[in-house]
Amino acid sequence: MNRRSIVSSMILSAGYDTKESMLEIEFSDGEVWQYFDVPASIWKKFIGSDSKGRSYKKTIKYQYGGSKLTMV
Repeated sequence: MNRRSIVSSMILSAGYDTKESMLEIEFSDGEVWQYFDVPASIWKKFIGSDSKGRSYKKTIKYQYGGSKLTMV
C-alpha cells in the first residue's frame, strides 16, 4: 500500500485502499497498523483534519478492528 507522509508528532504516514476499505497507519514509534472496513468518508475526514493524532484517536482507534503488522 502506498502511504503518504503525515505532519504529526504521533503519525509518520498513512494510506487507504479503496478496494479493501483498509486504512494503514505508520506511527512515530515505528509500528504499522492496518484497520479494516473503514469507510472512505472516515479516511477523508482523517486526512483532512488539522490534527491527525486527535482524529485517529476519536474516529479510528476504538471504532475499527485493527491489526499490527509484523515487519520481517
